[in-house]
Amino acid sequence: MSQKHAAQLFKAVKQDQVLKERLKAASDPEGFIKIAQERGYHFTIEELEAELSKLSSEELAAIVNPGVAPRLHIYPR
Repeated sequence: MSQKHAAQLFKAVKQDQVLKERLKAASDPEGFIKIAQERGYHFTIEELEAELSKLSSEELAAIVNPGVAPRLHIYPR
């Protein structure tokens, strides 16, 4: 169920600009997950990374700050 929450979060982000901006501002996975939990989405870092790996580079960049190159994690530069 938790990985499903991560997938649902990414669908919600496409429609909610405020949520998208808050998640993009997250500087680490824990901050990203905390913001998601405030919205009722509960998942682990591993489940988050599994869902991120399913996204294209463009989709990933639309959700998280991709840094210098597209990446599969949300760690700061």
